[in-house]
Amino acid sequence: MTRATVAAGAFAVVFVLVAIGVGYVVLQQRADPAASLSIATTSETVAGEAHPSLLYGRITVDGGTTYEGRLRWGGNQEAFWGDYFNGVKDQNPWASQVPPERLRGTSQPIEIFGIELAKRERPADLGRPFMARFGDISRIELVGVDVRVTLKSGTVFDLDWNAFHDFDDGVRVWDGLQGVLDLAPAMPRALPGTGADRIRAIDLLPAPGGGAIPPRLHGTVRTPQGAFSGFIQWNRNEGLGTDQLDGRTTGGPLSVRFDAIRSIARHSRDSSLVTLLDGREVVLSGTAEAGRDNLGIYVDDQRYGRVLVSWDAFERLEFSPGASGPTYRDFPPGRPLTGIVTTRAGRRFAGRLVYDLDESETTETLDAPSLGVDFTIPFGLIVSIVLPDRGEPGADRATVTLQSGEALQLERAGDLGEGNAGMLIFINGSRQSEYVAWTDLERIDFQRPPSMYPPHGGR
Repeated sequence: MTRATVAAGAFAVVFVLVAIGVGYVVLQQRADPAASLSIATTSETVAGEAHPSLLYGRITVDGGTTYEGRLRWGGNQEAFWGDYFNGVKDQNPWASQVPPERLRGTSQPIEIFGIELAKRERPADLGRPFMARFGDISRIELVGVDVRVTLKSGTVFDLDWNAFHDFDDGVRVWDGLQGVLDLAPAMPRALPGTGADRIRAIDLLPAPGGGAIPPRLHGTVRTPQGAFSGFIQWNRNEGLGTDQLDGRTTGGPLSVRFDAIRSIARHSRDSSLVTLLDGREVVLSGTAEAGRDNLGIYVDDQRYGRVLVSWDAFERLEFSPGASGPTYRDFPPGRPLTGIVTTRAGRRFAGRLVYDLDESETTETLDAPSLGVDFTIPFGLIVSIVLPDRGEPGADRATVTLQSGEALQLERAGDLGEGNAGMLIFINGSRQSEYVAWTDLERIDFQRPPSMYPPHGGR
């Protein structure tokens, strides 16, 4: 559900610490090791050039005015090229390739006093969410009642305005001439010029400068099924050292900057144990992000793409130094998915693939859980998917083998669940496809793309 400034004479981002003693919170608790703890607050200001790992682009608003600079979605959310833009696709262009009778829907019983009288057949649900890393996108624009997203590959997706999408959150831009502005999107079908400074389009661009490396959160999240390391977004949103962890202590509310924290551990279902850089500890509770209502911790683990660790699976987060992360130029355009599909009857089809009547490019992702950890794996990292028959041992898991050689055992849910709409295979470039239902699939072997995932080492 995490991302400035013009060239000559432009401004961009630095982070200024307000001196300790100004705007701080002091804990005064008897026999508490956090007594007299003071945490400085900060603000992001415009002064310098944006680092290439930060989101950057040109925003066009009603009337044709443009703003250019560093971007952050929703004001304080997605800030980096590896963060994801989300929405819901307006339609499924692949559905016409499948005879309607071959798409398995669902049946719902019609009962009176517990007696089943009939079944109501519902058509297969072909609506699909949209997820793409900002580094894979070239343009986001409002077209009629749709939000149109164009990828670097040239592929275009229209998203439903009335469904959830990140475009609706607005964007903060650090413009070199106008300063820091929070801009909101224009409403669908609004006439140009009727909404001053309402966003019509956003063109994503590489940052022209080479500013200071941002204080990006990096570390290792430990869970019962293993550790995940990489860039961090706490509660799905906080990804910078200047962001704050909010909570309450026995002495009252407290906000702690993430760059003052050494580690965060699950203390109870509703609280976190926070260890500061100087070794002092404080227990935070009373807010969603400090306890069970935490939305989860994103980890950009380069082995898998991205994982989301749920609060139930979370044990501990240990922060560590990290580099800047990938730049916009580090994300190659997606390529068509290609490979071989093998059915349970032993038939084999080779060609261009469309997975789940949805994903058709290497930059699109396989989304599936495992023990409280949700994996979001770009298909370009996947070698094969093997689906045991329902009568076989381990039938509740699928084996997903990665380019690294690691074999993940993922639950038969999400993109691996019964709601999967099956595979299309375009053989030898044909415009007509073969369709294989999900229940008939035994394995998929993907052709490895020459280049896929950007380096995490940064610059």
